[in-house]
Amino acid sequence: MKLQRKNGLRATALGALAISGALVLTACGSDDNAGGTGGTGEKTNAASNIKCDDAKGKLLASGSSAQKNAMDLWVKNYMAACTGVEVNYKSSSSGEGIIAFNQGTVGFAGSDSALKPDEVAESKKVCKGGQGINLPMVGGPIAIGYNVPGVDNLNLDASTIAKIFNGKIKKWNDPAIAGLNKGVKLPDTAIQAFHRSEDSGTTQNLGKYLGATAKADWPYEAEKKWPAPGGQAASGSSGVAAQVKQAEGSIGYFELSYATSQSIPTVKISTGAAAPVEASSENASKAIAAAKIKGTGKDLALGLDYTTKADGAYPIVLVTYEVVCDTGNKAETLGTVKSFLTYTASEEGQKVLSGAGYAPIPAEINAKVRETVAGLK
Repeated sequence: MKLQRKNGLRATALGALAISGALVLTACGSDDNAGGTGGTGEKTNAASNIKCDDAKGKLLASGSSAQKNAMDLWVKNYMAACTGVEVNYKSSSSGEGIIAFNQGTVGFAGSDSALKPDEVAESKKVCKGGQGINLPMVGGPIAIGYNVPGVDNLNLDASTIAKIFNGKIKKWNDPAIAGLNKGVKLPDTAIQAFHRSEDSGTTQNLGKYLGATAKADWPYEAEKKWPAPGGQAASGSSGVAAQVKQAEGSIGYFELSYATSQSIPTVKISTGAAAPVEASSENASKAIAAAKIKGTGKDLALGLDYTTKADGAYPIVLVTYEVVCDTGNKAETLGTVKSFLTYTASEEGQKVLSGAGYAPIPAEINAKVRETVAGLK
């Protein structure tokens, strides 16, 4: 698609905030800058509504690289408000985050797919008297980014995307692609398809979309590990985006924030709606708004409709969960976990997402997230 000017502005702002890629941000200022005490005895920042409450010390977290850019913004804002508190989010992958959580080395994990039954069972060893639960915190589109010089508006459908990543379509001027792009001069260039090298919730969500909409061309189960033969692998969403940015004829998948920050054009998806749908926060929100809670008890895992044909609803979406113990969180980090996640789930915390290429969680679901966070033990 042709990148809009507003995306360029977002990319500039985002790049300025996350240019160092630092995982640890150091709080600055004195206790006086942290503000006073509210009427309920809660410590708040004078310049924001962030409640520091019982937050203290260092909180380690890790997982999904999909939410890295959102997490960078959240950590920066939170640590500016809660002086003396350090939040360290290691951006790796959903799979690595869940492993770290179930080993008890992090206070929470980020995952682009809900815990599987065996992962929940494993979590009970760490969550004494409880278990790991999924809290939806970040929504957004999985963009299909490409690098084809001279082509700034590209439409693909599920079947064509599946065939490209499955190695069945090998040239950019293939009739299947040309048929979806009347009047576009497509080059006789070999396609280089990039995928994630490590277990990834982004991979799994793309697989769910292709499995639901193009099963004949994508005969794989939706797993975190890349299933198809061929292609080239890169580490993390940032690695895939970097490869697409530099390799002519390439295509890959990553969260929209990586496309906007590096000015990578993205595919519009032909879903059967009145017009092909571009990857944007607004269009992803339309799809996520139809999500239903499928988790039970305090677990708030969502069911997404990847087959939507609603006008303006971008179908390749993911929701990143923060995985925590409902009961049995470590006493030394419980206060910080609750304080930090209360902020990320707040209206203030969710508002920063749209400007960074993400989609806020629907208000009704987000209210349940805040209620669950307040009850963590």
